[in-house]
Amino acid sequence: MTAIPAHTVANLRDLGSTALPANRFVRPGLVFRSGALDRLDPAADPAFAALGIRTVVDFRTEAERRARPDHIPEGGRLLLADVLADQVAAGRSPAAAQLKQVLADPVAAERNLGGGKAQALFADLYRSFVTTESARAAYRAFLTELAEPDAEPLLFHCTAGKDRTGWAATVVLSLLGATPETLEEEYLAVNPAVRQAFAPLVEGFTAEGGDPEIALAIIGVVPQYLNAALDEVDARYGTMEKYVCEGLGVPAAAIERIHERLTG
Repeated sequence: MTAIPAHTVANLRDLGSTALPANRFVRPGLVFRSGALDRLDPAADPAFAALGIRTVVDFRTEAERRARPDHIPEGGRLLLADVLADQVAAGRSPAAAQLKQVLADPVAAERNLGGGKAQALFADLYRSFVTTESARAAYRAFLTELAEPDAEPLLFHCTAGKDRTGWAATVVLSLLGATPETLEEEYLAVNPAVRQAFAPLVEGFTAEGGDPEIALAIIGVVPQYLNAALDEVDARYGTMEKYVCEGLGVPAAAIERIHERLTG
């Protein structure tokens, strides 16, 4: 994966150039991931404008979109794919969908997320990416769109571009044949960019007495989170391909089109 030095979009990366077995690779310039696009200004951001994004897939909740609406590139198409809709409807608001609110109150953060609770909550969140209907519908819509002939260049994102987006990237790279080692390496590679983007928030949290371990558990990603989702796929479906075909309902023909288009 290649980091792109955009000025108005955090954590922007090209899935292209990721190594695949048999000396193959993911073709660059076709599929990108990032944080939210609420600050996007193509006129002031030539690195982003040069990508020519045609499709944007937004994994955020309605509340996130309302608070920070995407700025869609001119001529681009927006696809809403709310991964966490079921949890929100059930009265749960995962930390991944409210990072700023969670880190605004160190006392509440310690009470609700201290002592390893943050890590456990995020592991549960990742399992929900596999099990909840809204997540299955969102990732089905994403992969179906990715298979369309006119979708690329396509960018997918959530708020920080690490959890909902990280799972989407893992699914795509897994379908393309990336090894487990590559999947983990690419998943963890976003940590420096995410921590930089949220540094002022973390600094304010710790200055008010917040536990830096809680902040890092929320802002960053660790293998434990990804493994929770991968283990859920293995337990329920056995393979990533069966998860995508049987769990998400993505046709085999669509998977084949994704593979043909994105691998070189």
